[in-house]
Amino acid sequence: MVLGLVPPAVIVLTAALLVAVLPRDIGHAIGIAATLGVVAISWLVPGGAHVTVTLFGSADVGFRAVLYNVDVFSRLMGLIFGFIGATAVLYSWASDADSTQTAFALTYVGSSLGAVYAGDWLTLIFCWELMAVTSTLLVWHYGGAAVRAGFRYAVLHGIGGSLLLAAIIWYLTDPAVVAAADGNPLVFSSHVDGAVEGGMLAADSQVPAILAAVGIGVNVGFVGLHTWLPDTYPRPHVAASVFLCVYTTKTGVYGMYRAFPDGHLWIAYMGGAMAVFGAFTALLQSDMRRLLSYHIQSQVGYMVAGVGLAGASVGYGGAKYYYDALAAAGAFGHVFNHILYKGLLFMTVGVIIYRTGHETLDEIGGLGRKMPLTAITFAVAALSISGFPGFNGFVSKGMIIGAAEKKHLDVLWYLLLLGGVGTFLSFIKLGYFAFVEGSYDGTVKDANTGQSVALVSVAGLCVLFGLFPDLLFELLPFQGEYEYHTFTIPHLAEGVGLGLIALVAFAVLKGPLHHVGKVPDIDYAYNRAFFYGGRALIVGTTEAYAAVDRLAVRFVRTCYWVGNNPTVAVQRVDRRLLGPGRAADGGQASRLYLRAGVGTTVLILGAVLLLFLTLSLLL
Repeated sequence: MVLGLVPPAVIVLTAALLVAVLPRDIGHAIGIAATLGVVAISWLVPGGAHVTVTLFGSADVGFRAVLYNVDVFSRLMGLIFGFIGATAVLYSWASDADSTQTAFALTYVGSSLGAVYAGDWLTLIFCWELMAVTSTLLVWHYGGAAVRAGFRYAVLHGIGGSLLLAAIIWYLTDPAVVAAADGNPLVFSSHVDGAVEGGMLAADSQVPAILAAVGIGVNVGFVGLHTWLPDTYPRPHVAASVFLCVYTTKTGVYGMYRAFPDGHLWIAYMGGAMAVFGAFTALLQSDMRRLLSYHIQSQVGYMVAGVGLAGASVGYGGAKYYYDALAAAGAFGHVFNHILYKGLLFMTVGVIIYRTGHETLDEIGGLGRKMPLTAITFAVAALSISGFPGFNGFVSKGMIIGAAEKKHLDVLWYLLLLGGVGTFLSFIKLGYFAFVEGSYDGTVKDANTGQSVALVSVAGLCVLFGLFPDLLFELLPFQGEYEYHTFTIPHLAEGVGLGLIALVAFAVLKGPLHHVGKVPDIDYAYNRAFFYGGRALIVGTTEAYAAVDRLAVRFVRTCYWVGNNPTVAVQRVDRRLLGPGRAADGGQASRLYLRAGVGTTVLILGAVLLLFLTLSLLL
């Protein structure tokens, strides 16, 4: 079929080149058309391996790589990546982003599509690293504070990618993996209907699994590996933040499932910790985009928990059981929903920054009266991310929490519920101080036409998938392998109850929360440790080299002086060895005169230097 001939990544990367060289309006129109084309292709292309190549040998002995593979997971990722990419390009055009920035953004989109449509580990890691490079360029393009943040971002993602590459190499050389894969371990063992077999835990050694978990953990924002998120995403242009909030972390969730298709309990609990840590750290922020960045970590925590729950509890084994399927489907449903409402949140906050020029809640207030469309779409996004009934987050978040409850993982269940309270509380704070309380003195307009189209389009889908969850279920993996009813009385009570608890808590904590500024994270310590430690290492190395250089110069000068003044040199040595007032011949005046020509002197000095170098090497 024609749709299977050209990978979606190639289409978007080609569009990126055109955006960079064509006039701004035409380039952005091409970018929108290319990403919408990805949506159409992802919907229509049949499943299976479409573009395959043989690497490192012939067809008989080489590795088979699948550059373009379509199954239910990649199809879902392609659909939502394409749609939000088109929306973000439209938003970029309306928010005065230049063509170069949008071109970088589309290369980022293209590399992410390459990763999710990869059918083998080598193609995945190549696109994974390309995604890190292109997103760094997108951050750096803005200049200013974004440059230093982009450097830290690049370093951390370079470390994470290296760990994942090491995991892949170790995994591909494991005898058990090679035997199970008939000598071709590169290709994912997957089926079009959604079942995925193997993963890093299929190896005899646990090392690949550990390396992969930590390497992918950088991208998804494991607690302790997350600080690049709030450090980087508030820095660049507001339109760049819309792209950044979507692709890296969600491609990370996709990679996590590829690496651990049968889940793992520790991954599930890390997801619960991310949900709580991200939500309550966000609550302490006044910078709006920094607050939203912490909530990326929190919401990705639910996805990671869903991946970990897929076969993670004792007694369920590795096979896809009823609640395993529910958890995995919920994880990918939350990926889909999160991209919608998180993109919408960054767009609404971006409109505020675009119109007012202010980044923090301390500098704005009462904007709901002046920016009603932005306020309404923000409310839709806030209710969606909080999991309020009738909005899309309520559907997928409930699937993950329900799977934890059904598997009797009570600690994880409470962590996910607590993360929900923190999410409600954070967005009550953000909405109240931005749109309700206070009054902004400056003249401000609402979203312009292009921004409004982007906002309303995404907000409409948040409501559509919230009211009609079956539309979402039809896109998810493991159809028919689980049964889930969204609008049950206990689930509705849970969604409303968490919101009420958060309202009461906000009423009590409103004053202190308004005056809390930027609360330092662990990067406050390790950034300084690396900076001052690195500077101390560089200065120490430089000073040590300078000291050795001074000694060498002094030694050469001494040798040169001795060669020119051998008699004086011997006399000085004689006085130092025998003491003052004593002559070398027992008290008589010394008649020792040493004379040597230039050649003899050079020979003696050469011999001394040769002896010195020999002793240095031996010792």
